[in-house]
Amino acid sequence: MKQVLVFGFISLFALTGCKSTVQDAYFNMWEKIGFEKREILVDRVEDAQESQQEAQEQFASALEEFSTLINFDGGELEEVYGSLNDQFEASQESAQDVTDRIDKVQNVAESLFREWAEEIELISNANLKRDSARQMKETQRKYDGLLRSMRKVEGSMQPVLTALQDNVLYLKHNLNANAIGALQGELSTIKRDVNVLLKEMNAAISQSDEFIKTLQSE
Repeated sequence: MKQVLVFGFISLFALTGCKSTVQDAYFNMWEKIGFEKREILVDRVEDAQESQQEAQEQFASALEEFSTLINFDGGELEEVYGSLNDQFEASQESAQDVTDRIDKVQNVAESLFREWAEEIELISNANLKRDSARQMKETQRKYDGLLRSMRKVEGSMQPVLTALQDNVLYLKHNLNANAIGALQGELSTIKRDVNVLLKEMNAAISQSDEFIKTLQSE
């Protein structure tokens, strides 16, 4: 019920308000019912972590399926194609989920830092004001690094998806043993791209842990 009320209130601003105004109104309403922006940001960073971990598993599974295709030695080739297509579509869904979760992290973080900056200006004590500004600057520096890392993961998923799509469509149009031979040279490239992606995901997940610790220690 609370969530319905929040969405109902925000919809009043959606048509006329700018993006930042709508974001701030949304998160301010959550604060009124007991959910601080910092708490929401931690939850959303954790959600982004989870989506990347799930994507790791999915892309690794797609790579395994493609390897199975390349080593095809008899049977129903159409079934193998169907399995590879399923893996491609699942990888697309995982990639979209990662993007959606990163966007949600960015939305609440932007609102949090806007509010923080505005509230610093209300502090009259020079020492407290300076210390709060220092904390905000350090937190934002770590956040910016985390966001770059997550967006890098997002970008690294695209070459893998493009390669999988190319191979799936080629196989769809050429369901024969010759098609398998034509795709064999693609395996090393896809494997390389997937390994780079998994490494970058691990780095982003680790950075997420550090950023969450920063938020919870302040």
